[in-house]
Amino acid sequence: MREFQQVDVFTSTPYLGNPVAVVLDGSGLSTEQMQRFARWTNLSESTFLLPPTTADADYRVRIFTPTTELPFAGHPTLGSCHAWLSTAPSAGDTIVQECGAGLVTIQRVDGRLAFAAPPLVRSGPVDDPLVTRIAEVLRLDREQIVDVQWVDNGPGWVAVLLADADAVLAVRPGNAENLYIGVAGPHPPGSPEAFEVRAFFPVNGTTVEDPVTGSLNASLAEWLLRTGRVTAPYVARQGTVLGRAGQVHVSTDTEGAIWIGGDTVTCVTGHVRL
Repeated sequence: MREFQQVDVFTSTPYLGNPVAVVLDGSGLSTEQMQRFARWTNLSESTFLLPPTTADADYRVRIFTPTTELPFAGHPTLGSCHAWLSTAPSAGDTIVQECGAGLVTIQRVDGRLAFAAPPLVRSGPVDDPLVTRIAEVLRLDREQIVDVQWVDNGPGWVAVLLADADAVLAVRPGNAENLYIGVAGPHPPGSPEAFEVRAFFPVNGTTVEDPVTGSLNASLAEWLLRTGRVTAPYVARQGTVLGRAGQVHVSTDTEGAIWIGGDTVTCVTGHVRL
C-alpha cells in the first residue's frame, strides 16, 4: 500500500480546479504499472514521486496521462509539489523538481505555489491554411479570430485570440484532430480576471476540454505580455464552461522570468494498492 493524495490545482475551493492523482512513493514501480494506474484514474494526469537522481533537486516526478507519459505539465507540477511538501514540512520557499524535461524551479509566491514558465520551442505566426482549419475546428468565422500564434512549450499549443471573454465562452469546438488549441479573450477592464482561457486537444479520436491548464497559460503569458496585450501581474480564468472556477496567477520577476501560480488543496488522502 502506498500513500496517495488527490490534489485540486488552481483553486482554493475543493472540486473547482483541475485534479491530479499523486502517489507519494513510486519507488520500485515499473512504467507499465504507473501507466495502468493513470489509465484507471482517468484523470488528465497522475504522478509518481521518486527520489531525485541529482543533488540539485528535492524530488523527482513522473507524469502520466491515461495514454502516455509527459516530460512536463503545469498543474501536475504544482499538485505534486503540494503533496511532496506535506512530507517535507521544513522545506524552504524554493523547491526544485526533477522531471522528464529537466529541473523545474517552484516557489511560494504570495502564499501560492508557482513554477517558472518553460521556454517556447516554437513561436511565431501560423500559416493561412492552418488558420482556416483552426477556425473550422472552433466553428468560427475567420473574421472572428483576432490573432493566431504558435505558443508551443512542449505539448504543441497554438493560441487563438478572440475579441472578448464572451466569445471564448461561446466556442463549441468540433474535432480537433491532432491540434492542441488554446483560446483566450479579454474580460472587460476592471474585472477580477484579465482573460478567459479554454484548452482543447484530442484524446482517443475525440476532442476534450481541459479544466485548467498550466502549460497553456504559461505559453499564453509569454505571448500576451510580449505583445503588450496585458501587464503582469494578472489572473486568467479557466474552466467556466465545465463548471470549474480555475484561477491562474501570472507574475514576472526582476529578471523577466514568467511565473505561473495557483492555489492548491488536498481533496482525497489515503492509500492505493500498486
